[in-house]
Amino acid sequence: MITIAGAGVAGLACAWELASRGAQVTVFEAMESPTENPCSWFAGGMLAPWCEGETADAEVVRLGAGAIGWWEQITPVERRGTLVVTPPRDHTELARFARRTQGHKLIDAAGVARLEPEMEGRFNQALFFEDEAHLDPRRALLDLTAAVQALGVEIRYETPAPEQVDVDCRGAASNLPDLRFVRGEMAIIEAKDVILTRTIRLLHPRIPLYLVPRGQGGYMIGATMIESNSTRPITVRSMLEILGAAFALHPGLGEASLVETGVGLRPAFADNIPRLRQQGATTHINGLYRHGFLLAPALAGQLAQQFFQEHTHEDYRERRPA
Repeated sequence: MITIAGAGVAGLACAWELASRGAQVTVFEAMESPTENPCSWFAGGMLAPWCEGETADAEVVRLGAGAIGWWEQITPVERRGTLVVTPPRDHTELARFARRTQGHKLIDAAGVARLEPEMEGRFNQALFFEDEAHLDPRRALLDLTAAVQALGVEIRYETPAPEQVDVDCRGAASNLPDLRFVRGEMAIIEAKDVILTRTIRLLHPRIPLYLVPRGQGGYMIGATMIESNSTRPITVRSMLEILGAAFALHPGLGEASLVETGVGLRPAFADNIPRLRQQGATTHINGLYRHGFLLAPALAGQLAQQFFQEHTHEDYRERRPA
């Protein structure tokens, strides 16, 4: 049996990859349900590896390239691309973003209107990353939970992990010495009169914004990446900045209802590249930064490959309790 600490997106992805290869897996989760995992529950759900290349290392782009196909085995994925826009006076920002990324094409105002009719006349240039996608991370987390349980994985909620596990996916709770924490703040709004169908990134000069459709007039919006280990609720200033940037994207969002706000602490290594780290008999998967849903599949695949190279199927059978 293989034991995993943590039933967030990383722990569940590892359980799925291992169980799919025939391993018996038990996952320990201190919380009582998937909804109590803040990093996974408050994620944006953007499967956008080429956009992430604007600030992320090339390794992040490479690892994330297969995430869309992986998630399509588990949960609905919207393959509608990512639209990157900026106010007309800030076209230099759009050019800078284009230089630092790949997989996009430059479109004009008519192209923006064809993709998103609600945005007609608002932006005269944009970058369109046609091969990117998004998902609803909350549904994805629940669907992945059901998928691993269907493979025979036992998830023990409200059960702290034992001192020794095979795989540690607890993020901040793993206590790796060189992790730092990036505070993510988000809001869910409802604007049924505004119909946008794909992820949109606004390169606003004051605060860059991303907006992800959640269906039925719901949108997740987020903008902040704050170096902090504080779990206090979102600040008024951050909320005003996020909502102000959303209004700049589309005035109709100014009439939206504020449904929910949330905060998550996202662990990262100094270079913002996640990795598998061996400490004693435990393999840690950590440092996913703000790329949990994008990178968890690739890291889980690496973990499963490592386990099955080091052990035979008979090893797993011998380690199972009688």
